[in-house]
Amino acid sequence: MQKTFPPWRPLMPKFAMFFLATFAAWAAHAQDGQQRAAVAARTLVGSPAPAVVLHTIDGKTIDLSKVIGKKAIYLKFWATWCVPCREQMPHLERVYEQAGDDLEVVAIDVGYDDSVARVRELQKQVGLRMPIVFDDGSLGTAFNVQVTPQHIVIGRDGRIQYVGHAANAQLDAALLAARRAPTAGAVAMTTFTDLPALAVGDAIPALPAPALASELPGRKADAAGRPTVLFFLSPWCESYLAQKRDGSRPEVAAECRSAREQVDALSRARPDIHWVGIASRLWTSQQDLVDYRKQTHIAMPIVLDETGELFRRFRVVHEPTFVVTDAQGRIVRRIDRIDAQLSTQLVAPKAP
Repeated sequence: MQKTFPPWRPLMPKFAMFFLATFAAWAAHAQDGQQRAAVAARTLVGSPAPAVVLHTIDGKTIDLSKVIGKKAIYLKFWATWCVPCREQMPHLERVYEQAGDDLEVVAIDVGYDDSVARVRELQKQVGLRMPIVFDDGSLGTAFNVQVTPQHIVIGRDGRIQYVGHAANAQLDAALLAARRAPTAGAVAMTTFTDLPALAVGDAIPALPAPALASELPGRKADAAGRPTVLFFLSPWCESYLAQKRDGSRPEVAAECRSAREQVDALSRARPDIHWVGIASRLWTSQQDLVDYRKQTHIAMPIVLDETGELFRRFRVVHEPTFVVTDAQGRIVRRIDRIDAQLSTQLVAPKAP
C-alpha cells in the first residue's frame, strides 16, 4: 500500500524555517533590548532612587519617599505599541499578584506616542490590576529610560538594585533579593528636579550635551545669521510602528515618513536655514543613526539626544515634532502635527 501523508506535510520544512527565522529575530531583539538596558544600568545601579511622586491614571498618588524603607519597589516602564511589553504582561500581573506587603509594583507607560485611552484599552484587554502611571517624560528622565520595557528594582535601602529588559530568571531573582533584604542603615534617596520647559518666545540656553551643542542655534559657526529648524524623530518610527500587529501605529509611521521626506527636500532646497534632526534615545544608538542615514539618504545632520535633555526640555512626547528658531536662537514656532502645509509652516523668512 502506498503511504500517504497529510496535505500539510510538505509544508513542514517551510513552517520550520519560518519558526527558526522568527525565533532568531526575537532572540536578537531581546539581546538588543538587554544591551540597551545595560546602558541605563551603568548610571543607575547602586545609586539612590529619586524620591518622585507617581500619579496613576485612576487619580491615586504614590509617593516613593514614603514607600522606600518600608517595601521593595518594582517599576516597569512600557508602551502599548511595544511588542515585548505586551508579551511580558502575564509576568507583570503574576508579580503583582504575588507581591504581598513587601513589594510595591507600578506599571509606567512611557507616554511616548501613546495615550491614556490606549493604556486603558490594554488594561481592560489584559486584565491589569496594578497601579498604572502615564508618564509625561519626567519619570523617563529620572530613571534614564533607554528601552521598552525597562525594569527598575529598588531595594528597601532606597538604592536601585537592578535594571533590565527581559522578564526572566534574572529579574525574578532581583525582585526576590530586594524583597528579602532588610533595610541597611539610613535610607538613601535623591530629590528629582525636573528640567524646565522651553516654549515659544524662549531663547535656547547653553546645554551640556556636547554632540548637541555643536549643532544648536548660535553654537555652530556656519549657522550664524540663519534661522534653525529642529526636527525631533525616532529612526524606528517608520518601520516598527507600521508593522501589522497588536499595538501598531501605521498612521504615526506614515506621518514620520512624510515628515522625513518633506524635511529632507526642504533642507536641500533652503540652505539659508539651518536644519538639525534630534533623535530620541529610546531604542536608538549612534549606530542606529548611522544605519538610518544610510537607509533614508537624509542630508541634514542628526544628533542623538543621549541624556534625553532636549526631548524633555521641549516636552516632546510625539513624533514628528518641529521647533523653529530665529537666527538668534529664540523659539518662534512649534509644530506637533504635520499636514500638506508643513513646508509653509516650517520655512521662516530668509535672513536679511
